[in-house]
Formats: sequence, structure tokens, C-alpha cells
Amino acid sequence: MLDIKLIRQNPEKVKEGLKKKGVSPEIVDQILELDKKRREHIKETENLKTEQNKIGKKNIEEARKIKAKIAGIAPSLDKIKQEFNDLVLQIPNLPLDDVPVGKNEKDNIVIKEAGERPKFTFKPKSYLEIAEKLDLIDIKRAAKISGTRFGFLKKEAVLLEFALIDLAFDNLTREGFVPIVPPVMLKPEMAQGMGYLEQTDEEEAYFLPKDKLYLIGTSEQSIGSMHADEILQEKELPKRYVAFSTCFRREAGSYGKDTKGIFRVHQFDKIEMFSFCHPEKSRKEHEFLLSLEEKLMDCLKIPYRVLKMCSGELGVPAAAKYDIEAWIPSENRYRETHSTSNCTNFQARRLNIRYRDSKRKQLEFIHTLNGTAFALPRTLIAIIENYQQKDGNIKIPKALQKYFKFNKVGR
Repeated sequence: MLDIKLIRQNPEKVKEGLKKKGVSPEIVDQILELDKKRREHIKETENLKTEQNKIGKKNIEEARKIKAKIAGIAPSLDKIKQEFNDLVLQIPNLPLDDVPVGKNEKDNIVIKEAGERPKFTFKPKSYLEIAEKLDLIDIKRAAKISGTRFGFLKKEAVLLEFALIDLAFDNLTREGFVPIVPPVMLKPEMAQGMGYLEQTDEEEAYFLPKDKLYLIGTSEQSIGSMHADEILQEKELPKRYVAFSTCFRREAGSYGKDTKGIFRVHQFDKIEMFSFCHPEKSRKEHEFLLSLEEKLMDCLKIPYRVLKMCSGELGVPAAAKYDIEAWIPSENRYRETHSTSNCTNFQARRLNIRYRDSKRKQLEFIHTLNGTAFALPRTLIAIIENYQQKDGNIKIPKALQKYFKFNKVGR
């Protein structure tokens, strides 16, 4: 959430930030009005309590009257507090000053293209056509048992996924990331703390009502929550994790898009980076996460481009975001495979994650950042498409051969 002091002192700045994200600024005035009432009720209650303490046992009857007044204010105060908190939680993080202003993907800015696109002497096939012929992906049987947007990975496709996991963990643990396999279920308060519920809404998230648990849409939701209500040591910052997990998404907002295959599915595996960072260094940390994503793509020698996302494309927690898109030959276009976001202190404020600042000698909220190492199905797609051969086989990227033990997939 945003600091209420920022909303009070700079309401126009907050309104401008909301407009950039496509959110109505009217909510700011509503919050300020409730904040005013809330503070008035709190002040009145505190004054009555002070008066009550002064009277003490000297005038029991008057003390009872004051106690009754306090009790009479309480329900109204509780209601105002609830309305205030609900509204504050609806405000997204504000975009940083250098984020391009825009409404949708058309306003994102391509800042880099890297790698050489493959030149085929034949018409490139889609990953699914190649994978089904080699019996690497089975969506028909997955649909039979689970419905649409599921798939079986089989044979060498499974080994390729494990090779990608090894590549990512080898590279990232050398950079000081702590490897972790997190829980894939979240309490509602943790999901809300990460800005998950506001970003995805109930249609997107899988919820188990009997257990009151959400299935995670990405492991950043588990990692970001793990230090809730903790005070980290400044000397241990940045505190970096790399996690492997299965993720779950309804893809409710993608009706009719990529319904066949494994590009947009309900269940997928992912390797995610997460950093708890000093506020003054989060911009630099964001660039560092992006550089690691690029390094992994360079290892695979898959052509890609980097986009700086516009304000309208930022999620609820993000103040700045980059995407990486891999070249997909059969579609003759780039498709998203990675993202990395700087969420500043938005999530830490909601989850009460702080550190003790050595300069100011006080507790401050930490900054949180996340970044994709590999979204595994999409990375497999990029490998299959860019490394396909005329005979229908798939060449294995050199960086994976030491983990995979083969240099090609096929007959």
C-alpha cells in the first residue's frame, strides 16, 4: 500500500500516478475524507480516555458516562477504519518517474534486440507440430483427464526442463541467490499483502474455500511473504532467492488466446528470482535482475528483445517493469518469456517487512523486486522453434548439453 502521509501531503502527485496506470483518481479524495473522519474519531476517543483517567475513582458516575461515550464512538470508528483500509488497499503502486506513459502494449518501448534470428532453408514448423511428432508433448490426453490448457511433457522434453533448471540454478547460485522450493499455497492475508488479489481478482486465482488457501500464480508470492512481520539486517541486503515451483493460473483474461498447446496453461513450472533490497539501491538491483535474465537467454543463444513497459501495463504492485520476448519463428514475431519488476516498498509496507537503517537509526520499509529466470514451458517452446532442423529433429543448445547428455532430440 502507499504511505498515507504521501497521500495526505501530495494528493495531486498520487492522482497523477493513478491516471498513468489507468485508475480513477477520485479514490484519493474518498480516502482523504475517510482519513479525516478516522483521525477525528481517534482524537475524540483519546481525549475522552484522558479525561476518564483524570477523573479516576473520584467521580464514578462521570467516569461511567465517559466510558459509555467511548463505547458509542467505537462502532463508527471501526466502520470508518474498515472502509479506509479497504480503499487504501485498492490503490496500486505509483509508476517511477522514468516509466513511459501509455495505456497498453502498443505503448511499450523496445530498448534492445539481441541475438541472430535463425535462417532456415525450409518453412519453420510450430513447436507443437514438432513436439507432437516426436511425442514430447501430449495435449490430447491431458485434455481428456484435466480439460483444456493442460499438457503432458514427455521423454526428452522432461529432461530438457530439468537441464534448464540446472542451468538457471548453477548461474544464479554463483551470484549469491539462495535456492528455495516454496509452498505453492498462500493464506489470503499473504496473497493480499503481495498485491495478488487486487491484481488477479477472484476469476484469475485458484482458491480452496474449505482450506482458505490460494494456489500461487508465481513463486514470488510465496517468497515475498516469507519475511512478513520481520526486521532484516541492513548488512544482509540485498537478500536474494531463486525458487523453483509449479504455478497455477486460470488465464481468465485470455479467452480465446493460445488455447492449444503449452504457451498459456493453467499449470506450469517456473524458476523465479526475488530480492529484498535497500531502497536506495532498488533501481540498480532492477537492472541487475534484467541483466541476469539476458545472460540466461544469451546462454541459450535464443534471439530476444527487451521492452520497457508503459504505465498502463504495470501490475498493481509494480512501479517499473521490463519484459523479455523470445523470437518465435513459426509466428514470425516475439513472444513474452520473462518479466522483472521493481515493487519499491509497496509489498513490504503491506506485509510489514523492514530493516534498521544505520544512517537514520530507525526502521524503514524494504524494497522488493522479482524476475523470471525461466518460465519453463515458454522456454521449451523457444528452444524447439529456434533449434528445429529440416529433418524434424531438435538441436540442443550447447549450454544445455552438459546437463542433457545429448546434442539433439529426434530420430
